[in-house]
Amino acid sequence: MQAAGNLLILSIMSILVVPQIAHAYVGPGLGAGTIGVILGIIGSIFIAIFAIVWYPLKRLLKKNKQKKPDGQEADK
Repeated sequence: MQAAGNLLILSIMSILVVPQIAHAYVGPGLGAGTIGVILGIIGSIFIAIFAIVWYPLKRLLKKNKQKKPDGQEADK
């Protein structure tokens, strides 16, 4: 039983290793689209990180700016 499992795994691995002919054309439109998708994903990750870091920091700065220390006069 073990030999049959090993033979099956060996057969699958040998099929995956042998290169096959694709019969496909990758044109410039597909390449540009792929680059666009990759840049879009990377950009959205950076925007998400920016939003997670900046907006709470902005709220904290706004809260500290509104709270004035004692003894200071209001702007005239």
